[in-house]
Amino acid sequence: MTDDRDTPPLDLSCPLPFSDYDRVVLAHGGGGRVMRRLIRELFVRELGGDELRRGHDGAVLRPTGPIAMTTDAFTVSPRRFPGGDLGSLAVHGTVNDLAMCGARPRALAASFILEEGLPLAELAALVASMGAAARACEVEVVTGDTKVVERGSGDGVYITTTGVGELLRAAPIGPAQLRPGDAVIVSGGVGEHGVAVMAAREGLSFEPPLRSDAGSVVRPALALIEAGVDVRCLRDPTRGGLASALAEIADDADLRIDVREAAVPVAPAVADACELLGLDPLYVACEGRFVAFVPEDEVGRALAILRAEGCPDAARIGAAATGSGVILEGPTGGRRHLDLLSGEQLPRIC
Repeated sequence: MTDDRDTPPLDLSCPLPFSDYDRVVLAHGGGGRVMRRLIRELFVRELGGDELRRGHDGAVLRPTGPIAMTTDAFTVSPRRFPGGDLGSLAVHGTVNDLAMCGARPRALAASFILEEGLPLAELAALVASMGAAARACEVEVVTGDTKVVERGSGDGVYITTTGVGELLRAAPIGPAQLRPGDAVIVSGGVGEHGVAVMAAREGLSFEPPLRSDAGSVVRPALALIEAGVDVRCLRDPTRGGLASALAEIADDADLRIDVREAAVPVAPAVADACELLGLDPLYVACEGRFVAFVPEDEVGRALAILRAEGCPDAARIGAAATGSGVILEGPTGGRRHLDLLSGEQLPRIC
């Protein structure tokens, strides 16, 4: 992960090795020499392994077993935020979705929609961040595409990534596998990505500073499976946050999920920011957390594994039961339903 402390500031005056331009122009998407140079000297240089360097329209994959596949589009404002940027987010969001299927990420495809006028130095920084994230996640970008739209037709840059991963076990993982009595575990504090992006967007300062949780959850999630824990369901609570993720799972599983509010880890800085902004942290997006449903008798082992894999705040927050919906028990014993939001609480966050 990167933030404003460990990412060098952009030097917009520095000449770029791959272009005679300092901003995206329509020729960067025109199929000619300018586009070819951008692809070879930026995208292939920063993202490419053997498959991407071959220059074909697609990649040949040779999985050793069943595969999972996912695709996602990323648009965040601002494009750089404390804890990450659009480039690293595009990698982490996709590998995390594969991990939620119980799959080890193996390959990514990336598509870039660039707006005419985007500073090429900013694009280079985002692609470099994306490449660094992919290497850290041990996943290869094997193919991709670039398009340029006219000035005013986009928002600088949009990234779409598709991921392929190899499943670690034959047994399915998903809401249909839930049973009454299964415990709900969250891997860490919730709401950190959404409030960090919102604060950066609005120019708000908090003490201590807010930082997104954006990052890969592949290692801790797959560690549960590799250790033989009977993982029933995995989900990363992105848009809509923890509450929306649980509401979707409860609906798909046709079960009730009971949650103790006091057990949900929320960092004090996130709680303070949400109170100031009028937000409910349970509905604020995470980009480096996941929810796991496991049998009650495996909770202790699952928590020990997660904490050993860098999730010190992992906690059991509730359990599945017969019924429907999500019921939150407050600190004083009051109960309320957690339902899906009718709109989007924080737009343009992932």
